[in-house]
Amino acid sequence: MKKFDVVVLGAGPGGYVAAIRASQLGKKVAIIEMDKLGGVCLNRGCIPTKALLKSAHSVHEVSSFKDLGINVDVKSLDGGQAVRRAASISNRISKGVSFLMKKNKIEVIEGKGTLASSQSINVVLKDGKKEKVDATDIIIASGAGYRTFPGLEHDNKRLVGAWEALAIEKLPKSVGIIGAGAIGVEFAYFWNAFGVDVHIFEMMPNLLPIEDTDSSVELEKAYKKYGIKMSLGVDKVQAKNNGPDVTITCVEKGKETKHQFEMGLIAVGMTGNIDNIGLEKVGVQTDRGFIKVNESFQTNVPHVYAIGDVSGPPLLAHAASHEGVIAAEHLSGLKPHPLDKMNIPGCTYCQPQVASVGYTERGLKEKGIKYSVGKLPFMANGKAVASNEKEGFVKVLMGEHGEMLGAHIVGTNATELIHEYTLFRAMEGIDEEIFATVHPHPTLGEWLGETVMAAKGRSLNF
Repeated sequence: MKKFDVVVLGAGPGGYVAAIRASQLGKKVAIIEMDKLGGVCLNRGCIPTKALLKSAHSVHEVSSFKDLGINVDVKSLDGGQAVRRAASISNRISKGVSFLMKKNKIEVIEGKGTLASSQSINVVLKDGKKEKVDATDIIIASGAGYRTFPGLEHDNKRLVGAWEALAIEKLPKSVGIIGAGAIGVEFAYFWNAFGVDVHIFEMMPNLLPIEDTDSSVELEKAYKKYGIKMSLGVDKVQAKNNGPDVTITCVEKGKETKHQFEMGLIAVGMTGNIDNIGLEKVGVQTDRGFIKVNESFQTNVPHVYAIGDVSGPPLLAHAASHEGVIAAEHLSGLKPHPLDKMNIPGCTYCQPQVASVGYTERGLKEKGIKYSVGKLPFMANGKAVASNEKEGFVKVLMGEHGEMLGAHIVGTNATELIHEYTLFRAMEGIDEEIFATVHPHPTLGEWLGETVMAAKGRSLNF
């Protein structure tokens, strides 16, 4: 029987980061993973989808080259090559995670792990052999899987989820996408750029329904220009594989409609991977498909922690990694800061990109919190105009005492720009500190300071 101080169940961005941090703190660590190191994010999620989106963005960039004095034509589009490139990138980075495990002296156990007790795990190895692993502390980082509803089930043939969609080299002629969260809108952008007829169905009134409404509307304008069809605010959505094609039915504006597609992507959310890992045997409590944890990511069972997607929203890789650090530090006797989930930035990598942190206007109104708004379009920013990146805006929601309640950015580099506002909120800054910060000119980033000034009625350049 192998014995460790810490055993991590799952090697995604939460699990492998937790393992590294525990090792840094002097723990003897093992990580159990049946699939590739890096989990869904690296192998079937964050990284390969960003590779596809780079290809899609390049298609759109070429169409604007003439304005820049560059006369080129797109000879052809090869969606299969884009998919193969994405897969190769994932494989390359997975090897990098393997290197990190060796560097930090973390033992990788390839197999399926199941809790035997609060301090032991039964493992069925890849070769079929069985072994038992003891641990002083266990961190569950088993991730999440597809959520389905009656009439919206994946069959991995014509009705697929994101993971299967990533492997499709021969792109379909038409796709119906059910769900307009990050997965739905990102695949819509890629497929549309490579000539697929795309139609999005969403029960909420807007694309990216958890984002600020202004951000959603801005993205909808861009998608209409691309020719992406949208049925928003629909009801009773169902999808059926007919064999040669797919039928998606829904109630739209009080009338039932039917739509035919070559393929359907079902992207209606995720649920924690809590089944068949021994939670019931050990007595670990769950709630609505996720493991219940406290602010240190401890479960109700001593010595058992849970991090990342399996511990509940937000289901984001960067949140999982941060949670892994907190869990590793807590079990090592440190007192890590609690995680403020309102300071976890959300990022969607379509074009224009969408990024946010903190409250939406909708959320502030629901809570009755007073605020002022600063909102500046990129079309008034010199660098954006010079770079031909005029889509989108920066929007901030400021409190009565100068605190930043929320920030929303839509534009080409939104997911990079949101960092400053995230740090500002984490440091509990006030507007005067941004006023005193010199932002370089000409940059897109200078709009971050200018927008806060606009919220206080003192914008100098708009």
